[in-house]
Amino acid sequence: MKHKFIYFALLFLFVFSSCRKDFLNREPLSDISDDTFWTTEEQLTLALNGLYANIKNDNTVAMDQMGDNSINSSTTDNYRMISSGNYGTDWGTVNDEWRNMYAGIRQCNVFLQNYQKATTVTDAKKAQMAGEAKTIRAYLYMDLTLLYGDVPLVTKPLNVDELYGPRNPKKDVVDFILTELQQAADMMQAAPQTGATLGRLSKGAALGLRARMALYDGRWAEAEKSAKAVMDLGVYSLYSTGKPATDYYTLFTYAGKLSAGANKETIMARINLTDVSMHNISRETQVPDQASRYNPTKALVDAYLCTDGLPIDKSPLYKEDTYENIWANRDPRMRMTILAPGGAWGGKKDGNPANTNPLIFTAPKFVADKLGSVTITGYYYTKYVELSTVSQVSKDQNDIHILRLAEILLTYAEAKLEEGTLTQADIDLTINKLRDRVGMKRMSITELAANGLDLRTEIRRERRVELAREGQRWFDMMRWKQGALLGADVKGVKRSLVLSQSQVSNVAVDNDGYVIVQTGRQFVDPKHYHWPVPLVQTQRNPALGQNPGW
Repeated sequence: MKHKFIYFALLFLFVFSSCRKDFLNREPLSDISDDTFWTTEEQLTLALNGLYANIKNDNTVAMDQMGDNSINSSTTDNYRMISSGNYGTDWGTVNDEWRNMYAGIRQCNVFLQNYQKATTVTDAKKAQMAGEAKTIRAYLYMDLTLLYGDVPLVTKPLNVDELYGPRNPKKDVVDFILTELQQAADMMQAAPQTGATLGRLSKGAALGLRARMALYDGRWAEAEKSAKAVMDLGVYSLYSTGKPATDYYTLFTYAGKLSAGANKETIMARINLTDVSMHNISRETQVPDQASRYNPTKALVDAYLCTDGLPIDKSPLYKEDTYENIWANRDPRMRMTILAPGGAWGGKKDGNPANTNPLIFTAPKFVADKLGSVTITGYYYTKYVELSTVSQVSKDQNDIHILRLAEILLTYAEAKLEEGTLTQADIDLTINKLRDRVGMKRMSITELAANGLDLRTEIRRERRVELAREGQRWFDMMRWKQGALLGADVKGVKRSLVLSQSQVSNVAVDNDGYVIVQTGRQFVDPKHYHWPVPLVQTQRNPALGQNPGW
């Protein structure tokens, strides 16, 4: 019997001839027959291109707001509500993520079932393509099991009668992911793809995601092994142009795009191109006539060390006597992540009535007047802001970095710590390379001990600040069993430090004078360590069951 499927979201294939443009598109094709489609390299490429639509722009930055680094200005934002614990099984995002990821998995399954039919394509080419498909499928399963725990493990296209099975245990899903990614790595080329296939996956992406999955699941030896394998490929290096004061910031602008040619750090990214695939992240971060969608919290601000390597509650360098001094003598990554007074911005009129230069930020704005960007915490992001596009709606073509070498180095360090084998040499090989890039004081095990600091706490802190706004904070909090932190009120700047006091005169503060942004949060253990299985899915398939507490 001839089977037909509506296959993949694809890129304007008949309009654009560039392969790089092709694999960013999402336009669907009509029905395609299995018997005639899988015969040429062009057809395999067309099908594979569609899988890349599952690597999305918004998930990384938006999902970062589920943790305690950032909060959306909209009280009804889905990720803000999820972070607060005030959501249910019928929540739209809960079902959308489940549905969309399984749709992507089905696309991968169809490809992997049929690609071998292309007998005119070389085995090496088919292996590379299959490795990419396997990596994307594993990437989707990783997010599924991290969000929902036990999930159905489907590795082939299903007919109607096969759609209603139970969930597989999380352990089995993780086992599959790790095996799948190792197989994918063995099938793909080591060198990052270039030219017309720039941004397509290679061996490092599979190994890097494998390291992430192993770390998230507490499989330290596997995490160390895969992270070291990426490091030993010799094809990735930290982004650096010899400018410690700006390199970390620049990585997350157009200058850090893979197509710009200088970025050898990013291993996996969502590539964006003018008028083909774009987003609105820069504008939403410093939107000139509304409230910023992404507001850094006091919890994130307080996480940055002082330049002497000590936390703010231990360092004599920290003086919270003015708004400007919050950034003084701090880890340089802080002002390359959180906008400091004197920094360039696109938010126009700020909270300082005397500031006549709309291109320079001097003070936070708390009251909306459609003349400048408003913050609800007293802080704005500068990381992932391409200033040239803040004034334009949905014209941001900045790449979104899904996986980069910095994460691999942090994974290696943490895995060795948990194995009990971490040495100063390991820290110099990993964390201190990140610190050297920005001119931050190096981490020393002996100095940490002398100052009464916990090594595990500081390695986790390093991960938090290096990867801020990259979508991993909530997942880290869940695996570290720090969910209780999400039940606390969200806070912002100390109200007394706001230049225009009339703007905050009615803003609630805690006993220490810090702005209270959100109350009424909850985190119930074990309930909130996983999302619920979506209501609509359990109605369709009662065999799925439900997660504890839901």
